[in-house]
Amino acid sequence: MAPSFLDHPLFSDESSGLDLSLSAMAYYPYPFLPVMKNAVSPIWFPAMSDESCNHKRLKRTKSVADFGSDASYYSGGSNISSNGSGMSRNSSTNSLNSFPRLQFRDHIWTYTQRYLAAEAVEEAAAAILGSEDGEGKEDGSGDGMRLVQLLVSCAEAVACRDKAHASVLLSELRSNALVFGSSFQRVASCFVQGLTDRLSLVQPLGTVGLVAPTMNIMDIATEKKEEALRLVYEICPHIQFGHFVANASILEAFEGENLVHVVDLGMTLGLPHGHQWRGLIHSLANRAGQPPRRVRITAVGLCVERFRIIGNELVAYARSLGINLEFSLVESSLENLRPENIKTRDGEVLVVNSVLQLHCVVKESRGALNSVLQIIHELSPKVLVLVEQDSSHNGPFFLGRFMEALHYYSAIFDSLDAMLPKYDTRRAKMEQFYFAEEIKNIVSCEGPARVERHERVDQWRRRMSRAGFQSAPIKMMAQAKQWLGKLDICEGYTIVEEKGCLVLGWKSKPIVAASCWKC
Repeated sequence: MAPSFLDHPLFSDESSGLDLSLSAMAYYPYPFLPVMKNAVSPIWFPAMSDESCNHKRLKRTKSVADFGSDASYYSGGSNISSNGSGMSRNSSTNSLNSFPRLQFRDHIWTYTQRYLAAEAVEEAAAAILGSEDGEGKEDGSGDGMRLVQLLVSCAEAVACRDKAHASVLLSELRSNALVFGSSFQRVASCFVQGLTDRLSLVQPLGTVGLVAPTMNIMDIATEKKEEALRLVYEICPHIQFGHFVANASILEAFEGENLVHVVDLGMTLGLPHGHQWRGLIHSLANRAGQPPRRVRITAVGLCVERFRIIGNELVAYARSLGINLEFSLVESSLENLRPENIKTRDGEVLVVNSVLQLHCVVKESRGALNSVLQIIHELSPKVLVLVEQDSSHNGPFFLGRFMEALHYYSAIFDSLDAMLPKYDTRRAKMEQFYFAEEIKNIVSCEGPARVERHERVDQWRRRMSRAGFQSAPIKMMAQAKQWLGKLDICEGYTIVEEKGCLVLGWKSKPIVAASCWKC
């Protein structure tokens, strides 16, 4: 059983080396771990609004009602100041001279971030201490815990723009986070890359924000990235799971129809040969009764040449099965998509397919995503299939996002450990050229450059509902478990149903969620 690390010096204000007073806190880029002295009465804080976070509820914490003369807070525009005898409310413009104003919700955010950080470290520690004996001898639970502590401390230093301290920690991390080490050493190496990139963009204290990175967020993948994506598809069940659920839902929508049309956002990630649609075409050709008289597939994205090659192969494959397939391209990013770009015809049944795509348009303002969802809603598809990574990597605060990503990708690297030998180059390619790219984007980028904005299925449910979509529960749990059992992979993967969605996980940790929606 993993020990508790809540009392470890890592979470001690006195040992952190940071000025955590309220006056200093205002100059940090994120609300960050203040010390609330004389706080003895526990209260329950309500959950944050849906728009601001996805975090678990913080059940009990310290009361701000007992801060006495050591703290003050502001709520509803009214000033609260300390007068030695207790807390008094003053509606005038007078404020304390020692530090800037802070909102009551800032205190709630502060404790939420500490709670999540402590929880993530405990979970990482449990994973390390519960690892196999061979790995334990090699890495040692003590070394593993030291690596966790270094990562969290470095993330804290980067968040506070302490370049000197962060550089020292990064130097030690590089010597311990090995690309061919234990699963946690390998995932740590990816986070070290992200922290290094973020630190290089950080401006000194006294300035605001990060230096905007110069990068093309729609850059076509290199040959190494394409190979890594292909390996992820072939070895990991993540994308295949999405394709299986999507095709089963689409076949149900197309049942008995003669004119059918699929709009594919991202054209199944640009994977060669169009595996998802080969499977669908094969199923349509062999369905009970007659196959559809005409099948249309419209690919949306910027990789036009790659999509055209896939389309030509699909047309030839469909012809060999007696299916009349029409393939068309819409050269556009999702942000710039317009309703007139999608050509529909009378009498055809339309479905929209999005596999690991829509999270890329989840921006701070929600405008881009709302625009895409509005266009899809105007098309009135019979069903929209949505497959996304089921994790909260779009939180407003860097440290909370960092801890969420560390927990999520630790589970993925652990699964790769169980599926492939230690020195298998295929595993290194997937980790360094696919998953590491996601990690670096989550950790090092902000603003438009941060496209890996994964969110949990509950948040997607709220977003889709606001956009006018209704959930279409997926009722294929038995088929999904049967499909998973036929895959030639290790034990440890699970499929569960959650409020009409199917979620693929590794040892109870959610990885990918599939859901269906109707207008």
